[in-house]
Amino acid sequence: MELIIDSADIQKIKKLNELCTVSGVTTNPSILTKSGREAMDVIHDLLAILSDDQKLFIQVVKTDYEGIMEEAERIAALRPKNMYVKIPVTHDGLKAIKECKKRGIHTLATAIYSAEQGFLAACNGADYLAPYVNRMCNYGDGVQTTKDLIEMLKVNGLPTKVVAASFKNTYQVHELIKAGIQAVTVPCDVLFNMINHPATTIAVGEFTMDWQRAYQRNQLFPEAE
Repeated sequence: MELIIDSADIQKIKKLNELCTVSGVTTNPSILTKSGREAMDVIHDLLAILSDDQKLFIQVVKTDYEGIMEEAERIAALRPKNMYVKIPVTHDGLKAIKECKKRGIHTLATAIYSAEQGFLAACNGADYLAPYVNRMCNYGDGVQTTKDLIEMLKVNGLPTKVVAASFKNTYQVHELIKAGIQAVTVPCDVLFNMINHPATTIAVGEFTMDWQRAYQRNQLFPEAE
């Protein structure tokens, strides 16, 4: 499974990239604007942080077919490999995903709210599908709909990967990892919650106290004579 960070917070991305095996970073127009910085400055920072083997996903802003294709070409040219264009599954977006496949441009179909939308984008050649798990819960069961999409791709032999997005808690991530999802893109705060547990901190403190009582030192090996 690919663990992807859904953020434009450069410092948090750097920290999580040190802590975890991160496959890449996703952004969207809202995420970039919330950084409070010029979007292209953030994108260039992300290009500098990520290795060649890590993926970067940048979303188009234009919404008409010609505009989407223009921005898709420019996004794809930002780096020689592992560059993905995020395209919403509107009418123009689906048309653009199909054309990107012909041109060899890698895409992630985004703003997916139903399994059917995702399946059609996969048929058009999208490399990844991003169902909005938490937002879909406003219309039904977002986790189950995402599981349905995974199954639809599997039984039809489509190679497209599902990268679930729009998480608000660790339980949603947990359920989809358990279901065998190919990828998740997780906000920094949710990912930190997956890492941190108060009981772990308590356990480490107990180990340290027991060791210091017994050996009057805070390291495994005694100091050299």
